[in-house]
Amino acid sequence: MSRSPKYLRLFFYNCITNLLSNVSHLKYNISTMKTTKLQFPNLQGQQLAAKLSLPVDGHAYTYAIFAHCFTCTKNLRAIRHISRGLTQQGIGVLQFDFTGLGQSEGSFANTNFSSNVDDIVAAAKFVNNNYGKAELLVGHSLGGTATLAAAARIKSVKAMATIGAPAEPHHVQHLFKDVLTEIWEKGAANVNLSGRNFTIQRQFVNDLASQSLLETVKKMRKALLILHSPQDKIVDINNSARIYKAAHHPKSFISLNGADHLLMQAADSLYVGDVIGSWAKRYLPAPAKTPLSTTQQAVVRTGNIGFTTDIKAGQHRFVADEPESVGGNDFGPTPYDLLVAALGTCTSMTLRMYADRKKWDLKSVQVHLQHQKVHSTDATQKGKIDQIERFIELEGELDEKQRQRLLEIADRCPVHRTLHNTIVVKTSLKNS
Repeated sequence: MSRSPKYLRLFFYNCITNLLSNVSHLKYNISTMKTTKLQFPNLQGQQLAAKLSLPVDGHAYTYAIFAHCFTCTKNLRAIRHISRGLTQQGIGVLQFDFTGLGQSEGSFANTNFSSNVDDIVAAAKFVNNNYGKAELLVGHSLGGTATLAAAARIKSVKAMATIGAPAEPHHVQHLFKDVLTEIWEKGAANVNLSGRNFTIQRQFVNDLASQSLLETVKKMRKALLILHSPQDKIVDINNSARIYKAAHHPKSFISLNGADHLLMQAADSLYVGDVIGSWAKRYLPAPAKTPLSTTQQAVVRTGNIGFTTDIKAGQHRFVADEPESVGGNDFGPTPYDLLVAALGTCTSMTLRMYADRKKWDLKSVQVHLQHQKVHSTDATQKGKIDQIERFIELEGELDEKQRQRLLEIADRCPVHRTLHNTIVVKTSLKNS
């Protein structure tokens, strides 16, 4: 049986991507999120397999529903990377397998585009009833098209993001156009996608033909972010232009230059996650500031692969890591980088406070720091000791006496004193 060039491209893309998603030791295969496996019922009562990813402290201020591409599953590596970008912004993410795919119940042969939309609606209902408001929809490829159709039925949704989405559902027909005649004549045909056999029934094709997504988009009044690669060989970028033209403001477009349709390069999917997470903050309610807990001033989490670590300190979220030379991804500062940065920030803040109180003309403070292990000059102390070199630049109209006084004050900053004091670290296991 002959196959179209587009069919073959998608076939090999999916095959390779599914293989990569199962190789746990690959670079960038990071998993720092708190993830819980669960199930929820679709509108027919069948159980759909899902994963709920939460921020590092386990608390999300809002939730997103992620709809994957046609015949894919929730375990696609790109989905994990994008979800990570959202959890870093405090957003919980529900990833799920559509009916008949992955670990979800039901028969794929009995599904269609409309049932996929129903599954998204069911996912949002589940989140709204059990966790919090599902206010963001994210969809990849045909999943993006389905999220646009589902958004009008989910009142809690305030914003949507699509990635390489077709402008109309019937675009997916090119995957099985060689057997369309058989589908019409016999009512069904087998199609091999991503190395797996699927049965496509006549009702699936009829359902695709009955959809008019752009008419639905014209009626929407929700924030929309469209992401698409000009090099996408599966879904032409003109699809994004049609969606953008049909949608009302607020709407935004981001070009994923150089990316393929399935975001197989980790850098592309990580970028998409960061962009969606940052963009969504403008359209979702700001998270309420919670008082700091003396027992949880900071929370950090390192996943089961690599050293990439999510951190929440107070109301702020950031990342720590190790250099690539020692097996890290170099996504953030190292623990010792953070240590010397703490000393540097405390030093500059203390000098700022002192100069303001004295009404001295200190315009700025810059602190340069370097940590290293050195041999002790004390003959009674064996081995190496930790040494932090600190160089302070002071800008302003200051006389020599004022400069020397600020140098003395630097040693009085609280972090400096902490480092010189006896430090007791009490460690115990936290009950799950």
